[in-house]
Amino acid sequence: MQFARLRRREFLSLLGGVAAAWPIAGHAQEDGRVRRVGMLQSASEDDPVMQAYMAAWRQELAKLGWVEGRNLRIDLRHTHGDPDLMRAYAAELVGFDPDVISVGGQAGTRLLQRQTRTIPLVFVQVGDPIANGLVGSLARPEGNATGITNLYASIAGKWVELLREAASSVARVAVVFNPDIQVESYLTSIETAASALGVTAIRTPVRNPLDVVRALDAFAAEPNGGIIGVPPFGAAATRDMIIRLGTEHRLPSIYASQFEAATGGMMAYGTDSVDLYRRAASYVDRLLRGAKVSDLPVQFPTKFNLVINLKAAKAIGLVLPPTLLDRADEVIE
Repeated sequence: MQFARLRRREFLSLLGGVAAAWPIAGHAQEDGRVRRVGMLQSASEDDPVMQAYMAAWRQELAKLGWVEGRNLRIDLRHTHGDPDLMRAYAAELVGFDPDVISVGGQAGTRLLQRQTRTIPLVFVQVGDPIANGLVGSLARPEGNATGITNLYASIAGKWVELLREAASSVARVAVVFNPDIQVESYLTSIETAASALGVTAIRTPVRNPLDVVRALDAFAAEPNGGIIGVPPFGAAATRDMIIRLGTEHRLPSIYASQFEAATGGMMAYGTDSVDLYRRAASYVDRLLRGAKVSDLPVQFPTKFNLVINLKAAKAIGLVLPPTLLDRADEVIE
């Protein structure tokens, strides 16, 4: 219920912002051209997290003068976590020869880079783009891709520290990640921090909900465990299963996005993902107005939020330290 209220408030607010921007946008472009923008997303269109991202992205474009049906056409493709569908949609979007393509996630960005070196790409939420090989320079991206990323590798060590502070009994952590995504820098950071705290970090690769069930059922057979969810998970069903089994097995957990905490995860520490999509839209705007990719440095987040789901903690029988609750930016009760 908490998540439903959160999503309803945020979604209605975002839609209201689009409507408010409409009259302004009507005067923003006078040349009569309709620009075309592609958007490739790995999640499903009915995923409430993705709906919030897309609403924010559209709202910001509208504020900047780009409104669908007037001076903008958006070709939005959701791949539902299916790699084959992602490849097909990447090729389809490139075939449209749009002015710009925006893309969420590392896998989609890589596919688009293989498909085109000329259409400008604006990525969002790709982790460390240097370590992942998406760009060679943060200050002046030399190819056709730039964007707004979500996490530094060092933040992964903070996940271990916060989880151990929340549950001092944790001696083992299942580090759950999608092996098809390059997240080695996060895994290394987690393992370094875990070793310093005397915690055993167990790499737990999962591609789908069935993998999650097998892995976490086996992991939970031994005591004093916890979960660190390393983004991105791919399909929403995979993410939801990790959260569900964390509760069923009474495993303290931490994730990177406030949405995981809002949907039942115990804790999240990361940046405001909705804001990242707003910022990505501003780069789409600048490219549509003639900017070059090399003029748009890759942006990293500057502020991180700690969100605690007190209800989720109580569900697994955990009493969180008051000092941790006092530091939280948001507490979900």
